[in-house]
Amino acid sequence: MTSVSERLASWALGLSLKDIPELVRHSAKRHLLDGVGLAVAARRLGAAQAAFEVGSQFATPYGVRALGGDDLLAPEAAALVDGVLVHALDFDDTHAGGLVHATAVSLPAVFAAGQRERSTGADSLIGAVIGLETVCRVAAASPHGFHARGLHATSICGTLSSALVDSYLANVPVATATNALGIAGSLSGGLLEFLDTGSDTKTLHPGLASMNGLLAANLARAGGNGPNTVLEGRRGIFTTMSAREADPESIVADIGRRWECTQISIKPIPACQLLHVTLDAVTGSPGSWQDIDEVEAVVHPDSAGVVCEPRGPKNHPKSPYDAKFSLPWSLAARLIDGQVSLDTYSNEAIGRPEVAALAAKVRVLTGPTDVPAADASGEVRIHYTDGSEWEGRVAGSRGTPHNPLSDEDLQEKFLLNCGSHPISVALRDAIMNIEELPSLDSIHDLAAEIVQQEAVTV
Repeated sequence: MTSVSERLASWALGLSLKDIPELVRHSAKRHLLDGVGLAVAARRLGAAQAAFEVGSQFATPYGVRALGGDDLLAPEAAALVDGVLVHALDFDDTHAGGLVHATAVSLPAVFAAGQRERSTGADSLIGAVIGLETVCRVAAASPHGFHARGLHATSICGTLSSALVDSYLANVPVATATNALGIAGSLSGGLLEFLDTGSDTKTLHPGLASMNGLLAANLARAGGNGPNTVLEGRRGIFTTMSAREADPESIVADIGRRWECTQISIKPIPACQLLHVTLDAVTGSPGSWQDIDEVEAVVHPDSAGVVCEPRGPKNHPKSPYDAKFSLPWSLAARLIDGQVSLDTYSNEAIGRPEVAALAAKVRVLTGPTDVPAADASGEVRIHYTDGSEWEGRVAGSRGTPHNPLSDEDLQEKFLLNCGSHPISVALRDAIMNIEELPSLDSIHDLAAEIVQQEAVTV
């Protein structure tokens, strides 16, 4: 039997637009729309400066553009910038089964390699489906296994998916794509240590993964070879990097018939996906936050380890990014402000003493483990000083496949991320009809025009 990576590469390189159901195409376009909007928002808000500075060091007259810019960069550098941009605000999508940010490592590979190869919009859409499907399937083969080891699944799995996207768009043989996957495995990584320090290295992970995926594919095209057992081998990525049992065969099971890229959640809240369901559960809570004596939040154990512990520091986040990974602090901010938005996590907002004081009143209880953490239900009980209680429950968070954002809601998010610029509608229409485009040029032209006219300083 051929290896898992050989079968995965064979599927990807043989994929055509007619093989992809309309629902899957539409889903992929929704995620591209969300990703482009997030990249434009990050540009407008001055995020991802380190990636810009480093990316500009790889300028070349034969290069490609990163979203929102006109400078020509080496494709690997453009992928770095785009990946950091899409993920910078932690407002990008999540696949619950693999707990990966799928678009943040798929879009950069598609846009960088697609420009380099002068790919049509139709081929770029196929590349997006390949990227989304691959990163979700690889990560879901060991649910929460990489995170349990202290590693970021998006970074590990996104390197392989980016290498496969590049291989498809470059139209290489299956053997070359298999080598690209093998090389990508040795370039995979991404530590979760940022959770204990308040640093934002996580924002770099998707960009580094896409950059390294393109580098791996380039090396394979130049004759480099990698192990075809990079997935299932006794020294492959699951054996060495996952703390839980993996099922590599599941990566290619029913591939082309069952589509994981339709199971990706789109965020309505700019924070870690694992705390969304708890924030949704307090919608409609009565009374004043000042009258709250205690809040009990029932949380999936895998979520608790990421967004609730260590408890003391979670009540007093060190940075905006740290606050996005604190369930007690975010829940307190939601109860005080009545909503959670990009402004919730500004430098000024995270130092509010009243939020920290209410966060200290949040008691975390662990709940059932029969579903992945990002698919868990939410349950909150609020105890008031007058002795009364209120309980809120939701089956899952808004934006998940079970409770998805409508096309209208997603488009509203996109337009707001673009600063409601007049030409953002044209950009939306270009992305949602990407299969009709002769190239990706118009998407980059429109995104750059929005950024150049709407940029702000923070």
